[in-house]
Amino acid sequence: MTNKVIPYGKQSISQDDIDAVIDVLKSDWLTQGPKVPAFEQAIADYCGVNFACATNSATSALHIACLALGVGESDIVWTSPISFVASANCALYCGAKVDFVDIDLDTGNMSPSALEQKLISAEKIDSLPKVVIPVHLAGQSCDMQAIYQLATKYDFKIIEDASHAIGAKYLDKPVGNCEFSDICVFSFHPVKIITSAEGGMAVTNSKKLDKKMKRLRSHGITNNPDEMTEPSHGPWYYQQVELGFNYRMTELQAALGLSQLSKLDEFVTKRNQLAKIYSSKLKDMPIMHLAQSSQIYSSYHLYIIKLTGDSILRHKSIIESLREQGITSHLHYIPIHIQPHYRKLGFKANDFPNAIKYYNCALTIPLHPELTDSEQNYIIKTITEQL
Repeated sequence: MTNKVIPYGKQSISQDDIDAVIDVLKSDWLTQGPKVPAFEQAIADYCGVNFACATNSATSALHIACLALGVGESDIVWTSPISFVASANCALYCGAKVDFVDIDLDTGNMSPSALEQKLISAEKIDSLPKVVIPVHLAGQSCDMQAIYQLATKYDFKIIEDASHAIGAKYLDKPVGNCEFSDICVFSFHPVKIITSAEGGMAVTNSKKLDKKMKRLRSHGITNNPDEMTEPSHGPWYYQQVELGFNYRMTELQAALGLSQLSKLDEFVTKRNQLAKIYSSKLKDMPIMHLAQSSQIYSSYHLYIIKLTGDSILRHKSIIESLREQGITSHLHYIPIHIQPHYRKLGFKANDFPNAIKYYNCALTIPLHPELTDSEQNYIIKTITEQL
C-alpha cells in the first residue's frame, strides 16, 4: 500500500461521463450551446431553486454574485477565515473591504454568536457589512436560519459559499434552495462532490440577480432589446451595457457536469458511508471530529479530524509521516487572515483565535467515492499507529 499514494480527494469518472464529452466534441457546439442551459436547469431543479448561472469556476461565481448584489468601493463583506482564499478575494475584486467572523470550533463553520456580537459592535460605529458569505466547510451547512435572522435584523445580503456542499441538506431541504440566502455558489473542481473539470454555479430565486450574473459572466453584453440603450439595428446586434468578464462555462464542461449530476446522490451516500466508518473506527483515538448537527445532512466533501493537545510540532510531524506512508493528509484551511496579502491589509493572527486554534490541530484524511475498503483500512491502521 505504501507504493501507492492515496489522494485526499479525486474525481470519479465513468464511461458515461466520457461518452457525454465525446458527444459534444462531435457536435456543432463547443461553447455557448444547449448543454450549459440544460446543466443550469438540472441544478436548479435538483436544488428546488428558480434560477442557476453556470460559470468557469466557483471563484467567478462568487465574484459576479458580489457584483450582482451591488458590492463596490466603500462596502464591507464578511466571511469565514477558514476557507479557501476565494471566499474573501471575491469582495476585494469589487473594491470592497473584507473582514472575517470567527468560527465555531466544534463545526469549523461561521459562528452565529460571533457574528451577532460583531454585528452589535459594527452597528455602533456604522460599519455593518453589505454582504456576509458563510462557508459550508467540508460539506456541512452553516446554521443558515440563525444567520438569516441576523440578516433581517441588520439588513445585509447573504451569499452561501457552498463549494463543498452540493448534495447536502439543511432542515431536510437541499442546500442551494436559497430559502435563507440571496445567492448560493457551488464548485465543480475535480476534488469536489461532482466535477465539470473546472466550473461553478450561482443559484438564486431572484430573476433580477440571475439576469445580472448571466450578463456579467459574458462581458456585460446583451442581445435583449429591453436592456439596450437604443432600438436594435438587426438580428446581429448586441450591446455591452456594463463591464463584464469572460466567465462562461464551455459545452464540454456542462456535458460532464450533467452526466456527473445523475450520480450526485450516489456519491454523497458513499461519502457518508466512508465518514461513518472513520467516525466509528477512530472514536477511541485522541482526536476530535467536526460536530455534525442532526438538522444537517453533510455531503462530506472532506473528512476533517482535529488532534487533541496544542503541539504544533506534533501536528506537523503526523501530517508529514502520513504522507511518507502514501496517505495524502492535508489541511483545510490556512486561515485567510494570516496569508501575506491579508496581513498587508492589517489583519493579525490573534484577530480570530478560534480560526488559529483550528489551524493548529486540523487534519484532512482521504475521502472520495473511489476510496477502496483496503485503502480506508490502511488509513485507519496507520493513523491509529501514529496516535
